[in-house]
Amino acid sequence: MKSFIVLALFVAAAVAAPPSDIDRDAQVLRYDNDNIGVGPFSWAYQTSNGISQQEQGELKNAGTENEAIEVRGQFSYTGPDGVVYSVSYIANEGGFQPQGAHLPQVAV
Repeated sequence: MKSFIVLALFVAAAVAAPPSDIDRDAQVLRYDNDNIGVGPFSWAYQTSNGISQQEQGELKNAGTENEAIEVRGQFSYTGPDGVVYSVSYIANEGGFQPQGAHLPQVAV
């Protein structure tokens, strides 16, 4: 559910920004989806304008009061400044935990 919300935020941001010609004409180069509705899942895609994303998830501590879904993923894109931005993340009972060279580091 958390990954869906995060993905929805990225889609909303992409829709709000005016598309460049390269984005408007982007083609899906790869799309993989392994999700039968139960058990672990994974999906990935890559587009011709340099956007890629992949995610895997599985149920941890099944059948216990600590049951939770853990999701791990990564996405990357080329920003308007020509720099490729990459973010890797984990989402679990500890919340959404992104990491990227361009993201501020939070001291724990």
